[in-house]
Amino acid sequence: MAEPFGPLAQDGRPSNGGRPSHTVAAMEASVLVADDEAHIVDVVRAYLERDGYRVTTALDGTATLEAARASKPDLLVLDVMMPNASGFDVLRTLRAEGATCPVIFLTARDHVIDRVAGLELGADDYVTKPFEPHELVARVGAVLRRVRGAAEAPVVEPPAPLTFADLVIDRLARSVQRDGRPLELTRTEFDLLVALAERPGQVWTREQLGEAVFGQAFDAFDRTIDSHVKNLRRKLDRAPGGGSYVETVRGVGYRAGREAAAP
Repeated sequence: MAEPFGPLAQDGRPSNGGRPSHTVAAMEASVLVADDEAHIVDVVRAYLERDGYRVTTALDGTATLEAARASKPDLLVLDVMMPNASGFDVLRTLRAEGATCPVIFLTARDHVIDRVAGLELGADDYVTKPFEPHELVARVGAVLRRVRGAAEAPVVEPPAPLTFADLVIDRLARSVQRDGRPLELTRTEFDLLVALAERPGQVWTREQLGEAVFGQAFDAFDRTIDSHVKNLRRKLDRAPGGGSYVETVRGVGYRAGREAAAP
């Protein structure tokens, strides 16, 4: 099988001329990398540390849970298939315990169901194997910038609740209600819904939606956005008029459902 990683120096670290490549997202950020393949863990750790991240590692599900509880990382890179407890089990347990750190799943290329299941559990992104370490590092930075931006953005005036069909969207509290009952959405699903509801007449390409939700590092060829839209539609079900809250514009992308957006 072809080597899935970029060139490494003799000591196992990424070749970059010996120069550090610290990023804004990496400042003071800690990442827990969990995978049962030690070679993958070592290479990912080397690339992340080169960019200034503080990295801890784990090689199975039980060790991942222990490390996450002890270190409380800013982000978790989590392999789906691990011994003792799968990545899904780990994330499910951590979320039940109240952990809110963003998660990027590592999945096999042909396991589409893994990617969908991970996003439904609240993962923020996924990277398929084999992958380039540079791509994973870029996604780590993009997710952290998005999460930190939402937490640190100054609020001059609290935005008024946004009404979208029978949904009431509180952008400050990051909550959605229908008939007074809360709807449980992931961070990404909420951001998608807000983007569509704020501009009901706009047709969005996948790239535009990806940049609105994930930032400028979003890969225009990534189909992650389709999985998030599918999950959002499933959770919202049908709009009051019988249509969809999110419409597909064939050959382009998506827009807010016209029936849902109608006054």
